Amino acid sequence: MGRTGGIGSGSTDFAVRLDGAGRRYGLRGPWVLRGVTLGVRAGTLTRVQGANGTGKSTLLRLLARVDAPTEGRVHGRPRTAYVPERFPAALPFTAAGYLTHMGRVHGLSGAAAARRAHAWLERFDAAGHAGTPLTELSKGGSQKVAVAQALLAEPGLLVLDEAWTGLDAAARDVLDRAVAEHTAAGGAAVFVDHDPRRLAGLPDETYETTGTGVHRRAERPAPDPAAAGPAVVIEVRGPRGAPLPPGLPGAAAAGPEPDVRRLVVAQPQSDLVLRTLLTASPPWHVIGVRAAEERR
Repeated sequence: MGRTGGIGSGSTDFAVRLDGAGRRYGLRGPWVLRGVTLGVRAGTLTRVQGANGTGKSTLLRLLARVDAPTEGRVHGRPRTAYVPERFPAALPFTAAGYLTHMGRVHGLSGAAAARRAHAWLERFDAAGHAGTPLTELSKGGSQKVAVAQALLAEPGLLVLDEAWTGLDAAARDVLDRAVAEHTAAGGAAVFVDHDPRRLAGLPDETYETTGTGVHRRAERPAPDPAAAGPAVVIEVRGPRGAPLPPGLPGAAAAGPEPDVRRLVVAQPQSDLVLRTLLTASPPWHVIGVRAAEERR
């Protein structure tokens, strides 16, 4: 469900870019999208929204190069992983077998693919279903496999079409964090989700499909943790006078002592921030982590 390759023609500022792209199904079918020009930059998160039937999935399939445009061009060939709206679960694999197979399709060795398959099944609390045939998995189990096959590839471009649908609350949180980690590491991600609160405050850009067009809605405003959905306060102590590691999301403030800092970050980014602080050289000591609304 992915495609490999380095960045191709087009501006190097973009992981992938559509230039006057249109798509219709059949020689005389109606245009689903037409005249679409937009780019997705590396290290950014892009949300696509719009009413049912307005071409959201078609746009994602063009960006992932699953479909070719009927007119116009697609520039850029990042290594891409795609989670479709409907995962084809009727495949002759077990969960682990399918993930290992997809890892090899993405260019991993068999051993590396098997390791990553196991790691992602563990992370989604689905390791007990590693040997279960795909046809016997529940909807939620199938969706975990669908998401895991994309994430284990560590792609340059991650395309998610309603990928959270069918996942339980814990798995949705895992996917939220995985998307935040992916973009923080320099990857690009594009997603559609029916819940307007999904990854609230994190997208760098939002596009809306209307008619046969795609319109840019907004860029991400200056960070405002209070508006980004559930937030987490992380209190840490580091070497006296030492700056925090660069590039951390959220907002930082001085703590009650000179060597203490308080960071307020969106919940999906908290794991990434903690990992960065704990692996810094020298590492920071985590004093406490709490929900932003809690008071001492």
